[in-house]
Amino acid sequence: MYSNKFKKPENEEVKEESGRGKQSIDLGNGSEVIYIQRFIGFEKSWEFFDYLNKHIPWIRPTIRVFGRQCLQPRDTCYVASPGLPELVYSGYKPHAYSWDDFPPIKDLLDMVLEALPGSKFNSLLLNRYKGGNDNVGWHADDEKLYGPTPEIASVSFGCEREFLLKKRPMKSSQERRLDDEPTSKRLKKSSHFDQHSFILKHGSLLVMKGYTQRDWLHSVPKRAKAEATRINLTFRHVVV
Repeated sequence: MYSNKFKKPENEEVKEESGRGKQSIDLGNGSEVIYIQRFIGFEKSWEFFDYLNKHIPWIRPTIRVFGRQCLQPRDTCYVASPGLPELVYSGYKPHAYSWDDFPPIKDLLDMVLEALPGSKFNSLLLNRYKGGNDNVGWHADDEKLYGPTPEIASVSFGCEREFLLKKRPMKSSQERRLDDEPTSKRLKKSSHFDQHSFILKHGSLLVMKGYTQRDWLHSVPKRAKAEATRINLTFRHVVV
């Protein structure tokens, strides 16, 4: 399910295709989101969920946010091909497991690549949200190791959660210094920007492409009614 909470810009186009509930949303300026609601069948999705929930070596790390240490509000695990630069975020450097450690994940990778011809993924960040308080705040996956136009494919299992996209505020030449400020501080200085909301279904696939990480921020907010567990896999390509 997709909803636009604000007025759709003239240059934005939403295309829907029959079958698996595929939607393509042109966000403008080279940014695009693809959402396939029924990417994996219901029963097969539960098989993946059960495997991931029981066999992934989940960890809830301590991270550094605005100079303070805190427990990350979700579990995580990292898988990557050999020879890639190390991933580091918020002062945390996860251990990189091999694709061969988790054969069903390799099957998922093949399914994603089949659905997205021409795409390339060599790393995977997994997250487990164990209830409504688990979340991820506003951010962009714009680390340099992903290149200028990263494609990120996100597969979800279990509890439905809301996924939000919010456009970064436009910056004048005098405001470019804000790039050195934390994202949350920059957001407070903007009065209005476009926002989109997706309800990520069990077995769905959402893909962010083009300049989405440059021009947009995304989050999975807290939701009191989300009592069950959600597992999310984000396939990425690290530029070597």
